[in-house]
Amino acid sequence: MTYAIIGFGGIGQALAKTFARKGIEVMVASRRPAEELAPQADAIGPTILPTRLEQALGADIVFLAVPFAQHAAVAKARKEWQGKVVVDVTNAFGVPVQDLNGLPSSAFVARGLPGARLVKGFNHLAAKVLGSDPAVNGGRRVVFLSSDDEETAAPVKALAEQLGFAPVWLGKLAEGGALVQARDKNWAELIFQDFVKFDDK
Repeated sequence: MTYAIIGFGGIGQALAKTFARKGIEVMVASRRPAEELAPQADAIGPTILPTRLEQALGADIVFLAVPFAQHAAVAKARKEWQGKVVVDVTNAFGVPVQDLNGLPSSAFVARGLPGARLVKGFNHLAAKVLGSDPAVNGGRRVVFLSSDDEETAAPVKALAEQLGFAPVWLGKLAEGGALVQARDKNWAELIFQDFVKFDDK
């Protein structure tokens, strides 16, 4: 299984830290040349691999961690999205509802990635929290996942657990998933909420 993070700002680097902590290789890419990402990637760890955008988009699981307005440009960088698992980490805060055709933001993103298998996740935590150790006082930090296809979310759930998080399933994008999707200038109820799950003994 191969992984890539598209977008190497605060959230992209926070995600990279979660991979580095477990020694898992992940490609990182943005609209900038790969060599420009190298200093930040090297500072995070040797398993963080700066890569050309086109190459990174070939990974089995792609994390879309760009500002919301840039998702369309990323979509154009790959000709074929059929079957690709994409984790939407974007937040559409401040985007007028009418600009989304009344859809949840992740459903709008999915329309621009025809055939992709989209999962909303890893977007509700601030970068500083997301990049910190998910092991907290004997528990695991929660990440919320939602998708219109629960089967699609299975490998993302497995990866979240491998990274040390406790994935919590919210259901479909327009249902439980709405709790982690910003609407216009309103943050959804679960965004920025930092929960820790304590497994039963």
